[in-house]
Amino acid sequence: MNNSLTENYKSKISRILITEEEIKMKIKNVAEDINKSYDGKPVLLVSILKGAFVFMADICRHVNIPCEIGFMAAKSYYNSTVSSGKVTITMDLSQDLTKYHVIIVEDIIDTGRTLKEVVEILKSRNPISLKVITLLDKPSRRTVDFNADVSLFTIPDLFVIGYGLDCGEYYRNLPYIAEYQK
Repeated sequence: MNNSLTENYKSKISRILITEEEIKMKIKNVAEDINKSYDGKPVLLVSILKGAFVFMADICRHVNIPCEIGFMAAKSYYNSTVSSGKVTITMDLSQDLTKYHVIIVEDIIDTGRTLKEVVEILKSRNPISLKVITLLDKPSRRTVDFNADVSLFTIPDLFVIGYGLDCGEYYRNLPYIAEYQK
């Protein structure tokens, strides 16, 4: 990337809301809770793509009990900064969930529509248990009755990028959470 592109890339960052160090500390604590709660149990960590892949990778690095991973993809933003309100599952799990304690690892809960639909789909497959861990929670934007079991950070009604979250597929590689400058 040349300097002009780098500066343009950086110009969309209004301010850093959550630092890389803050994220790492919270992830370590959540992973310790998973290790204690699920030791000796069959665990399936499910990442909702694309946004949660960075969060999932870091959680996996700190979970020291045997676990499997799975991926689902769901869309509702379609290259915009506003949810379309229509949730589409574009990639599904292949595992038989009746054999697992399922932990959904999500990047952000905004309106709640996407995750509520994913949870309903997975619950209908009768997992041993199902839990939702989200990196970010934006409760002021909720349009459905849904809350995660664990939220690492609660944020105000801002459009955020970084640490897996994007705008038009860019900015996922930032190691922190930043407010996007529209």
